[in-house]
Amino acid sequence: MTVNAHTRLVRPAPGTSHVGTFVKTASAHVIEILAMSQLDFVVVDAEHAPFDRRDIDLMVLAGRASGLPVAVRVPDSEAATLLSALDLGAAGLVVPHVDTAEQARALVARVRFRGGQRGFSSSPRSAGYGSLSMKQALAQGDGAMLLCQIESARAVEEAEAIAAAEGVDALFIGRADLALSMGFDNTAEPAVERAVDHIIAVTKAAGKMVAIAVGNMAERERYAARGAEWFVVGTDQGLLRKGAIDAFGARQTAVP
Repeated sequence: MTVNAHTRLVRPAPGTSHVGTFVKTASAHVIEILAMSQLDFVVVDAEHAPFDRRDIDLMVLAGRASGLPVAVRVPDSEAATLLSALDLGAAGLVVPHVDTAEQARALVARVRFRGGQRGFSSSPRSAGYGSLSMKQALAQGDGAMLLCQIESARAVEEAEAIAAAEGVDALFIGRADLALSMGFDNTAEPAVERAVDHIIAVTKAAGKMVAIAVGNMAERERYAARGAEWFVVGTDQGLLRKGAIDAFGARQTAVP
């Protein structure tokens, strides 16, 4: 049982980009429905939405069944948390608040078999439920992407060293927390934009993928022109809300 090529995360070809969205609703049906679109992947947001291990299991299963790669944004960087998502077959991990190269190297060790510390079992989905040889299972498991989220002023200072860490596949720019860390409540502040450009530059210089969360496709175009290539655009909740409002109009009173 090898991973379907369509459910792996891959780096976009030069001059192109991949687009996904955050999924914050713990329903496998959301994955099935989004797979009917031209999204390249989804990111299950276990950091800011109510997902437990069983929920993530079902979301990854739905992604495998429908041919849509499912990455997981984990709630923390504990070894058990990372191992759980990977054993369930996550195509990649987005790890929040990676502030130093030392943290990045520790993450690499926790998520990799070869040269790392990830515990091996032949029984989970990631190893084909025992159908793969150990060599095949190791190769498949080490194929999951590791994206380190840069979202603090300290992380910006360390971005070059984080990007250079062997085993880190991408830096993922989180502009909201980055702005807060810098003392702003607006991601469009010039200082935040300069920090974003710095992250993009050092990531590309290291030969790694540049990922970023944006609110809409217009923002996606803007950051693509600046060198980003892997985009998480909005959320499933936002898509549902927009579709409902476009079809039926908005309520006059705001929902708390």
